[in-house]
Amino acid sequence: MRFSPGDNTAMKLGILRTDTVRPEWAANYGEYPDMFKALLGALDPSLAFATWHVEAGEFPAGVDEADGWLITGSKFSVYEDRPWIHRLLAFIRELHTARKPLVGICFGHQAVALSLGGEVRKSVKGWGVGLHRHAFRAEPSWFDGGDRTFRVLVSHQDQVQRPAPGSAVLAGSEFCENAVCQVGNHILTLQGHPEFSADYAREIMNFRRGIIGEATYQEGMASLAEAPERERMGRWILAFLGEATGGDH
Repeated sequence: MRFSPGDNTAMKLGILRTDTVRPEWAANYGEYPDMFKALLGALDPSLAFATWHVEAGEFPAGVDEADGWLITGSKFSVYEDRPWIHRLLAFIRELHTARKPLVGICFGHQAVALSLGGEVRKSVKGWGVGLHRHAFRAEPSWFDGGDRTFRVLVSHQDQVQRPAPGSAVLAGSEFCENAVCQVGNHILTLQGHPEFSADYAREIMNFRRGIIGEATYQEGMASLAEAPERERMGRWILAFLGEATGGDH
């Protein structure tokens, strides 16, 4: 995928890092930007990456610092009163106004919804962990034409309860109705974690076992017998970014 057809300059994807992986895990799995670089970089070696640690207060100088943007997941809630979250929500609105390509993952999915007028809160259904199945209700232009149902790792209690005005809800499940949303041709958000490996999902569930509840924990661990469709979702993200930037893919 290139930023524009016939251009030899690789597309620059700006990653907005919103959390820090626990030190005992980071040695094996890296930080969240590393997970995305591993997934997307393997699918498209031409990609260039830049990272801003927004949780630590490091923000881009402007929306044109990258060709496209990606917001990672986080243990924080998007409605928490933290200066860096308020600043991130404002930056999302800047990206939206400029129609810059943006992908939001989990926390990023929720941050986009909240920043653009939607509602995010803890679900009465509790925690979603392990491998879930989401299904597309419609096939967007970047969809691969395959099975509308897909397997994805999840780890969340917050959900987008009301999508932002103008959002198209593309996919969901009984547990999470608003799991994949798109705003115009420039913003795509996903509640699930294509960047997670099953081993990393297992680490998180073990760590949060007492919080998520034993029944949910056991169900989530058992779900890992099936493999998530990580590369398939990675290709969707690249296809979306290719269309949004006007590049080939």
